[in-house]
Amino acid sequence: MKPGLYELLTRRGLSRRSVMKGAASLGAMGAMGGVATGVSVRPAWADAGFRADLLRIPGVGMGSPADADWRKVGEMCLGATRETVAQGEFAGVELTFMGLNNQNLHNFLFRGFLRPWEDYTGATINWIDLAQADYNARLQQSIATGTVDFDIVEMGAPFEGDVLGRGMASEMPGWVKSLIDMDDYVDYLKAPVGTWDGKTYRISIDGDCHTFAYRKDYYEDSAFAEAWKASGGAGDWAPPTTWAQVNAHSKFLAGKADPLTGLGAHGFLDPLKGWGGFGFYFLEDRATAYAKHPDDPSWLFDPDTMTPRVNNPAFVRAIQEVMDLIATPNAYPADQINADPGTTAFQQFLAGTGGMLTWWGDVGSSARTSDTSVVGDVVGFSALPGADEVYNARTGAWEQGRNEAPNMAYIGWGVYVMARVDADPKRQKAAWSAAAHLGGRDISLWTSAYPSGFQPYRNSHFDYAEWEQAGYDRAYVADYLGSNLDSYNHPNAAIEPRIPGIFQYYSVAEDELAKGYAGQYGSAQETADAIAAAWEKITDQIGRDRQIEIYKASLGL
Repeated sequence: MKPGLYELLTRRGLSRRSVMKGAASLGAMGAMGGVATGVSVRPAWADAGFRADLLRIPGVGMGSPADADWRKVGEMCLGATRETVAQGEFAGVELTFMGLNNQNLHNFLFRGFLRPWEDYTGATINWIDLAQADYNARLQQSIATGTVDFDIVEMGAPFEGDVLGRGMASEMPGWVKSLIDMDDYVDYLKAPVGTWDGKTYRISIDGDCHTFAYRKDYYEDSAFAEAWKASGGAGDWAPPTTWAQVNAHSKFLAGKADPLTGLGAHGFLDPLKGWGGFGFYFLEDRATAYAKHPDDPSWLFDPDTMTPRVNNPAFVRAIQEVMDLIATPNAYPADQINADPGTTAFQQFLAGTGGMLTWWGDVGSSARTSDTSVVGDVVGFSALPGADEVYNARTGAWEQGRNEAPNMAYIGWGVYVMARVDADPKRQKAAWSAAAHLGGRDISLWTSAYPSGFQPYRNSHFDYAEWEQAGYDRAYVADYLGSNLDSYNHPNAAIEPRIPGIFQYYSVAEDELAKGYAGQYGSAQETADAIAAAWEKITDQIGRDRQIEIYKASLGL
């Protein structure tokens, strides 16, 4: 749904749930301007019956998908390849693909999806598999040394300043654009994301934002509600809408019993261990409501000087909140200091430990379709909690009033083809054909509905009826998809800059946060100051004037 129409309807008194449920059919969504519905704007092979059959592989409640399912999905979605590539056309071509192997997702699925493509085209793909914690260092090494040893890369938009800005990627051919239907992307993934100097380089396969997941059974538990009231807890015992409430609930739950497992109950699951720079997003989740002022597009740096804002009162408050829970006995599971985001999502929350989590949206699909999840029937979703005041970095003062700022963490994974294939037209076409296969409209619906590492990112992904055909119930999918829509369309969304070295900043921030969480710094302010000092050094090493120029451009200033 277009943000303007969404805001108009909600101002007229309709809740998000009412608006979205009323737009449940594909036709209704199209009428609201969110989804193109006519056959003239989509491939002939992508009809409703086809998509329904696709989503029944294997079907919700039928167990986690495996290699046979991924190959079947890849084969079913091969229509675009058959219309643009002759059988055997890429015989003898070898391509190297670099991507993630987290939680048996990402590259594992890509292998299955691309095996039918390899069989049809004659090309062969070799794989570089990376753990998330190793990804940034491996990519930065290739960038710094100019030794790119891959033809296709799974990469997030924050790296575009490093890769596209150095001319290391291949420009997308026009025939690819017509295959992947980029007009179907949610608005925040459209240009300038994926572009550089007016040229397009990225095929989106994901639409990242962090949302809030919580255990409904915690908030439906009458014993918890009575104990909360007896303890003098403020307000009703209900899912939190501010970070102050998140911390208050987490402290209250310490020492109690989990209503599902009978083990120790815990509140919010902060990841306290770094994750190759990706863990910093989770501190941002706590900080954005305090730090992202509605009248200021910048929140990480001052746009005129690149002075870090990571040590201002907003970020210090977020760090202090984490330290407060570290100091509360049993607020976190044992050994949380060694829990990275992969642990909090897949080994803790989905496995029944903890009552609240922020993560990328694929937790929502995994909750219902992964064999390792036990919370599928008791999990609810919303956009990130807000705050009752926001820090104005321009005036240096706190301002009272409700503030929300969903964190568009990482701006989604994309597939990029490297410039080294451009010298050979056959290799170039093969690489872009493989990338287009992974980024097709229909295969993307499947990856959004099943465990993949990706979340909904196209307007067409928000047709609730299609998800019901896969086996989801309407209330669940409206809640899950609604949390993504609320975040994508939020007028004060915190969008990170596509500047060179962004993960250098994030990685060193993780290092300093780990020291602060372990008690090596005397306070949250001292921890934040250490991060800011390290960020200043990185900016000077990269070049402050150039960083200011790119940062302003990324913010539209």
